[in-house]
Amino acid sequence: MKEWWLQVGLLGLPLLAVYLHIPPPQLSPALRSWKSSGSFFTYKDLNIFYRDSSGAVGSSDIVVLLHGFPTSSYDWSKIWEGLTQRFHRVIALDFLGFGFSDKPRPHGYSIFEQATIVEGLLRHLGLRHQRINLLSHDYGDTVAQELLHRSLPPLLPFPVSSLTLLLPGLSKFPFFPGLGQFLGPTHSPPRLNTGISNSRLGSTSRQCPLHNNELFFSILQYINQRKKHRERWVGALMSTSVPLHLIYGPLDPVNPHPEFLQLYKKVLPTSTVSVLDDHISHYPQLEDPTGFLNAYLNFINSF
Repeated sequence: MKEWWLQVGLLGLPLLAVYLHIPPPQLSPALRSWKSSGSFFTYKDLNIFYRDSSGAVGSSDIVVLLHGFPTSSYDWSKIWEGLTQRFHRVIALDFLGFGFSDKPRPHGYSIFEQATIVEGLLRHLGLRHQRINLLSHDYGDTVAQELLHRSLPPLLPFPVSSLTLLLPGLSKFPFFPGLGQFLGPTHSPPRLNTGISNSRLGSTSRQCPLHNNELFFSILQYINQRKKHRERWVGALMSTSVPLHLIYGPLDPVNPHPEFLQLYKKVLPTSTVSVLDDHISHYPQLEDPTGFLNAYLNFINSF
């Protein structure tokens, strides 16, 4: 048995060495276009990528899009044009450690810092005191919850007009971390069967934390942060008076149906909910951009 494992190790080491020296793949034309349409601003000597598009004439509404783990702002590419037809400004960023933004290592990545970066971007754009609609997904949901907490008195207000949550983690990526019956025994991320390739998600080795173990596990500490600060972040959802909405794909493996919806409605009874078609999973903005956009705009136009 020992000799068998030794042979595997001797074979695996050179293969690993070769893999680590393979140059990263070139960006796809779609990602090159996405990057060329964006800009960078500086946060503590770090470069943060963002996109900012002017849209509907006559509207003063602004929407800020907060992407999930482990992807990037490119998650919103299929609904970008549709959003510009409704909002005056459509803004998205790559969080620190993601996408085209810098990926410092070692670095203590935190939800608090990511929320501060969002505030820094809005100051950079001269929008810090404008009313903001937040549209968030997964990791971005927790950043949005921190921004929502900062909008509550007696803190200095972060001006949130509405918050739409897109499939927040509940089971192994705990959305309500105090609900232990829904937590898995491990902090490892689940394998998502979304039917979407890495190239469609923008997850090239230049972009995605999954391609660097040190970066991956550093960012993944947000799961423990969700547990530690559950009262702050879940409390913000329960205390806010701004309109809340959930867009949900029933096939999502992270948030099982129907248990997740039952729990969500119990904890946040005033939130409205859009349930998409049965085959929609964890990335509805990519899997069903038309259905997703219709659900979101129906919510926005309801208040």
